[in-house]
Amino acid sequence: MKILGISGSPRKKGSTSELVQTVLEATGLETEFISLGGKKISACKYCLACAKDNVCKVKDDMYKLREKLLEADGFVIGGCNMWSTLNGYTHNFMERLFQFHHQGNNPLRGKPAVAIGVGGGDGNPPAQELLNRFKMFGFNTVGSVTAQGDFACYSCGIGNKCDISLVCGLDENGDVDMNCKPNLNKQPQVLKEAKQLGKLLKGAVCI
Repeated sequence: MKILGISGSPRKKGSTSELVQTVLEATGLETEFISLGGKKISACKYCLACAKDNVCKVKDDMYKLREKLLEADGFVIGGCNMWSTLNGYTHNFMERLFQFHHQGNNPLRGKPAVAIGVGGGDGNPPAQELLNRFKMFGFNTVGSVTAQGDFACYSCGIGNKCDISLVCGLDENGDVDMNCKPNLNKQPQVLKEAKQLGKLLKGAVCI
């Protein structure tokens, strides 16, 4: 049994990737982790060239992932919050699953999946978007977990005094220690939930 983990965050190393890998490790099964950061995955062109054989004809990095998706027995897919919705990399990845959605012969249907949502303020929007896509494509949804990630405002240099800083908005006095970036080690309950989901995913895969 093999579980495929996908982090759709543009950051190859960050809270989304870390949380996806936490779930993977907790399964105790064979796993593979892939970051979409830096890859070229275009949006679905709706050309319908996949309708006859369930194979997308767009030759980008998503094309290279097709066999890995087919071989996997379960999935952990993580996305981050960009403007209160699912970020572009993850959104495009999920759109391109349309290639499997024809002729009532979706090879991914019924495969167990876990959704990961991370956001500087709220990880729920990306997680909910993923859960919606899971339902559309017929995945067996095991559950979801959300976490607080790192705001870009922590890294720009003026995030503690900028008029539009989201970091300042987290503190009613606007008094923010710019060295106190959110990370998963400060969220033990999230890590606990992630590990529990890993065990549930293992159970769903090994029925």
